[in-house]
Amino acid sequence: MLGLNYKLLQLEENGKHIMTSIVGAGQMGRGMVGQIMSMKGMRPAVVVDIDIQNAINAYQHAGLKEGDYVIANTISEANDLLAKGKYIVTDNPEIATKTDLIDCAVDATGVPEVGAKVAIDSINSGKHIVMLNVEADVCIGPMLYKMAQSAGVVYTGSAGDEPGAVLEMYDFADALGFDVRVIGKGKNNKVDKAATPDSVLEEATRKGVSPKMLTSFKDGTKTMVEMTAMSNATGYLPDIMGGHGAKGIVSELPDLFRLKNEGGILNNYGIVDYIDGVAPGVFIIISTEQPDIIHELNYLSMGKGPNYVLYRPYHLCSLETPLSVAKAVIDGIPTIAPRKGLVSETITVAKRDLVAGEYLDGIGGFSIYGSFEKASVANEKGALPMGIVNKKTKMINAVKKGEIVTYADVALDNDSLMVQLRKIQDKLYL
Repeated sequence: MLGLNYKLLQLEENGKHIMTSIVGAGQMGRGMVGQIMSMKGMRPAVVVDIDIQNAINAYQHAGLKEGDYVIANTISEANDLLAKGKYIVTDNPEIATKTDLIDCAVDATGVPEVGAKVAIDSINSGKHIVMLNVEADVCIGPMLYKMAQSAGVVYTGSAGDEPGAVLEMYDFADALGFDVRVIGKGKNNKVDKAATPDSVLEEATRKGVSPKMLTSFKDGTKTMVEMTAMSNATGYLPDIMGGHGAKGIVSELPDLFRLKNEGGILNNYGIVDYIDGVAPGVFIIISTEQPDIIHELNYLSMGKGPNYVLYRPYHLCSLETPLSVAKAVIDGIPTIAPRKGLVSETITVAKRDLVAGEYLDGIGGFSIYGSFEKASVANEKGALPMGIVNKKTKMINAVKKGEIVTYADVALDNDSLMVQLRKIQDKLYL
């Protein structure tokens, strides 16, 4: 993100602003509104939420007064109000994607079905789109990325999310010519695949977060989704289904992430994984055969080699998202995108014994969790992508706890936009 501060300052000095719309005014969306309001050369022009009060709160917390923002119901109203310099609150997501003065839309809902609609509408309207919705991206992102390229706009994931943060490190090391052997992220608690909204309710209430969201972290689904995004951006693969998830600290990573015949845990290099005990943050493992580089790395206290760890001990989630907006609008470049296509997949696994006739409940629920697998293997097994599961997905076969749920085991919700887009993507790219 080097140099964006100067480019944004220049916009501000020229009286121009990147007009940004944000769909979803939950915790992530509200933080983003406040962050953009603090920046030069950008404006959070539209905030969308199904609860109008959430959008109003986002603006009020960011320092706006009544009269600075106005409720709009239609695109024509929004066009008039933005032209007058007003900020807009609305429950109509089409205002975020189809209003004339908007440069870039951000989906901050985390709901795959909503993210798919926001992305499609943005691309079709000639707007850049930032997806703070990795769940949708890992399922239909390859097609959305190609659609955006054809339309001459940017489709991108977000800075601050762990996939975007790790890709910045990967690009840095790759540009320098290092051999990047492993990319990954930390996790600050052990995976509990049996976690449910009920089992995490007390902790979620105490922390002021959604039990469903906390469940998706606890049961490992969110980590699997994030590693899938890293894989599809770089071509790096899971070494084993679900990743090793070893326990360790930063200084131990170079030795852990070696091949087994070198004393480590890996079957292959060029992989994505996660580590229990190193969080927050992301890491990459690099190597080189150049003797003078090795000498300098030793001088710089980077370790004894041949593997070295680069570690970033933070990621600021949606607070960094505005940088992805700026990079898309100013430079026309994504922060992270599935450039390599569908390399890996977040597949569906039974959290408990599932019976024919019941309906699944999706990410962060009681019935299933996600795991991380090579797309080629997932395709061979007919594994069901987690991102197309919703509450209308019906089991037609029984599946035992811990087993992969396949396409053959379910009746899909064919009215779902995610399902429809995934079917198109499979026809085009499989």
